[in-house]
Amino acid sequence: MMTVLRSAALSTLTAGVLVSVSALSAAAFDTRAKAAYVLDQKTDTVLLEKNADAPLPPASMSKLMTLYIAFEALRDGRLTLDERLPVSEHAMSYKGSTMFLNTQDRVRVEDLLRGIIVLSGNDACVVIAEALSPDGTEAGFARYMTRRSREMGMENSTFSNSNGWPAIGHRMSVQDLAILAEKLIEDFPEYYPMFAETEFAFDGRAPSNTRNRNPLLRLDIGADGLKTGHTSEAGFGLVGSAKQGDRRVIFVLSGLGSTKARAEEAEAVVNWSFRQFAQKTIAKAGTPVANAEVWMGARTSVGLVPEQDLEILLPALNRNELKAEVVYTGPIRAPISKGDKLAELVFQPEGLPEMRLPLVAESDVAIGGYPVRVQTAASVLLKRFLNGPGSTQ
Repeated sequence: MMTVLRSAALSTLTAGVLVSVSALSAAAFDTRAKAAYVLDQKTDTVLLEKNADAPLPPASMSKLMTLYIAFEALRDGRLTLDERLPVSEHAMSYKGSTMFLNTQDRVRVEDLLRGIIVLSGNDACVVIAEALSPDGTEAGFARYMTRRSREMGMENSTFSNSNGWPAIGHRMSVQDLAILAEKLIEDFPEYYPMFAETEFAFDGRAPSNTRNRNPLLRLDIGADGLKTGHTSEAGFGLVGSAKQGDRRVIFVLSGLGSTKARAEEAEAVVNWSFRQFAQKTIAKAGTPVANAEVWMGARTSVGLVPEQDLEILLPALNRNELKAEVVYTGPIRAPISKGDKLAELVFQPEGLPEMRLPLVAESDVAIGGYPVRVQTAASVLLKRFLNGPGSTQ
């Protein structure tokens, strides 16, 4: 039987246990982007979604997938930073943003990575792609990109090339780009600082292409990545991230009309995310939130506690109390071991998705002795007698 313990506010689930918190909706962000996705990383809270699952042309933002695969190869020892890779005629044939590579070059992997991250080099992507491709071709690498993206949970991404050059079927959703950005940050902290670099002058051969196009890196608002993109089909986009204090926000904007609009919208998203939401601790690890009824146990109830501090993101300017429920299937049959997941704390701040946080057993509960079993059996028989033949309890 599903049991729900309702509470008027988090501060009264168990007297004095949970802090009183605010829960009034923050003003929604009205973005000009055709598609947008904003994630608070630490609390895994989606602050904004707009056409988040739509497969769209990602332009150079899809270079992040090439980088992720390159970082995997470095981690696995299939590449080294000092290794020098040859440049094919195919790589040299790409126009747009490039490192101006030619077939006489053999380029260090580390320079190629910076060439992709800072200079958005289409040619650098192909050099990496051909080195790591299962069949030595960019097309083969693109097929691997698609397969690998599915393994990473990116369901709306299909790649036709390594660099985002306009091509039929080359698509990513903004949510997939956010998944990819989060994995780059979490899986490869040793390489992530490259994304904050504002300039890279490769060999002095491209003086007009030495500056990172990310408009946020010089604004002192905590921005430290990741990748811009632009084609006439895709418009102007940005996969960005910023960290202030203990909070990190990851965001993706796509389909903006100009570099100016991209810069303005990105800065506004960062400021909105940090100013309008605050991280709050609503329950401390090991502190009982409620009690669950126990069946056939040495005790009739067990405390429900969070395994770790429960931290959530809430609108910063709110003054209303946050209503919550503790939900579990019970009564819970003994024996119970300390740490068993038994229940969930369920609540939904206005304007944000429903949140479900796990609660576990505070302590062991052994099976009750003979008197307990007799008493339980008698209680069941009495309930059946009082409730009629169809009763099960």
